[in-house]
Order: sequence, then structure tokens, then C-alpha cells
Amino acid sequence: MKLLSRMGLGALLAAVSASAAFAQSPARPYDPTTPKTRAEVRADLADWRAAGYDPLDWLDYPYNAQRVARIVAERRARQPGASITQ
Repeated sequence: MKLLSRMGLGALLAAVSASAAFAQSPARPYDPTTPKTRAEVRADLADWRAAGYDPLDWLDYPYNAQRVARIVAERRARQPGASITQ
């Protein structure tokens, strides 16, 4: 009985690890649902700051963030090879 339960547990672990290995398909670069890397987040923050965003300006928060988001989106749309995402 002990051997049977160990074999069952081994088969279960093998199935779980195999399914985890094949579960994630390669992400496309324009897929907005994929998580960003630390380098991408830092690059985004640098773009936002270059466009005039101040994260410490909390008095004008929604408006300044929306304004800078439009500026950054326009700059990225003008870059060669940029794709439009929605």
C-alpha cells in the first residue's frame, strides 16, 4: 500500500511539473497583459519623468498623470516600429 501511494504521489508531481512547464506560452511584445520586467518599469518611469511627471505632486495627481500619459503615448507612437495597442 505504501508503494502504491508513493507511485501515485510521484505521478501527480510529474503531471503537475509537466503541465507547469508547458502552461506558459511565449509572450508577444505588444501584449499588455504580460507583467513588465524591472528594467521596463524603470524605462517607463524615465519616459514619464522626461515628459514632465512629478510623482510627488499629489495635489494635481489625476490631471498631471493623464497629461503625461498622453505625451508619452504620442512620443512612443512617433517612434519607428511602434505598434498601436489597445
